[in-house]
Amino acid sequence: MFESLSQRLTGLFSKLTGGSGKLTEDSIKDAVREVKRALLEADVSLDVVRAFTQQVKEKAVGKEGLKGVTHAQQFIKVVHDELTALMGGDNPGLAFDASGTTVLMMVGLQGSGKTTTCGKLALWLRRKHKKNPMLVAADVQRPAAIEQLKVLGKSLDVPVYAEEGGRPPKICQRAVEQARQQGCDVVILDTAGRLHIDEPLMEELEAVKSAAKPHHTFLVADSMTGQDAVKSSAAFHGRLKLSGVVLTKLDGDARGGAALSIRHVTGAPVVFVGVGEKLDALELFHPERMAGRVLGMGDIVTLVEEAQDKVDQDEARRLTERMFMKSFNLDDLLNQLEQVQRMGPIKDLVKKLPGGLADAMGDADLDDGVINRQKAMIQSMTSWERINPDEIHGQRRQRIARGSGTSVRAARGGRT
Repeated sequence: MFESLSQRLTGLFSKLTGGSGKLTEDSIKDAVREVKRALLEADVSLDVVRAFTQQVKEKAVGKEGLKGVTHAQQFIKVVHDELTALMGGDNPGLAFDASGTTVLMMVGLQGSGKTTTCGKLALWLRRKHKKNPMLVAADVQRPAAIEQLKVLGKSLDVPVYAEEGGRPPKICQRAVEQARQQGCDVVILDTAGRLHIDEPLMEELEAVKSAAKPHHTFLVADSMTGQDAVKSSAAFHGRLKLSGVVLTKLDGDARGGAALSIRHVTGAPVVFVGVGEKLDALELFHPERMAGRVLGMGDIVTLVEEAQDKVDQDEARRLTERMFMKSFNLDDLLNQLEQVQRMGPIKDLVKKLPGGLADAMGDADLDDGVINRQKAMIQSMTSWERINPDEIHGQRRQRIARGSGTSVRAARGGRT
């Protein structure tokens, strides 16, 4: 997501010339026009684009530059600040009820990924906040919804409250009571969806909210639907007073317009984003970091957080010590490759690198298959060969190539 927008914006910033001093209306006129065009191509609504570019123009014109700071750098700073503000500023995160059980109500249209997001959120709460969540199957409309939630709960070892038949408001009410009895400190209500918003759906959701009294109501919206996601957010917010929005499929080909428009149109912030199909692919949405990614500045903070969360720190420290002691072998390399893969696809990691490094590596071979082939070659070696790679010759090399499905040339250290 945001790739085309990022390319357009970084390209136009490179055309801005001039030394330090005041930005004038003439010096940024073309840049503002290009920003407007880039946002419209990214599927940002026209009203939002007009308001955004007007704000950028007002903040930029007459802005005094620091010594050694170019017009382009001054303008980028203004656009970055306004993008951050447009997407909601600081993300307050998720507040919990200090007195007992926190109830989260998840709503959304059918097909938005709501049930899967409930599972992702349960895992995130347990990992990040050491919570003991309970999932509640309140979608009695879709036949497979209850079974899907049960499967998710079993895979996560999270309890699932479900009833055969019954009315969703009463189901949710009984589920909250049982969660308190079982010592679950967070309840996640997976409510019904429809292919489109209709009055019966809204009435049911309002009844569930009245009965379960959730502390937070989150809309799960598919970012691939673009401005339709913004329209549905506004409709749900008007009836249910949303606490925030969870945007799914941000790892796909979405142009980013929904993420940039929702806060401005509805007033409800984007709180979480789904960045993959796996259950651990849920992140808090940080507008400032996302603005940095859009403008080609990378997102080193999120990269570091992912490394801390998914990489074994003790093992990383041990591997570093072995490097310094010159005792690093292919077993250690295999371990290191597996830890890198836990952080996700290489291309996604590179996008978060700062200082234009992502653009510099744009044409590099970042196929994750390369790592898989390297792992296969190491796994086809004996313990002795992994410790003594310089002694691998002739028949050993042929055996490793056959075992890993690669070529003899690759086993020599060449390309596959």
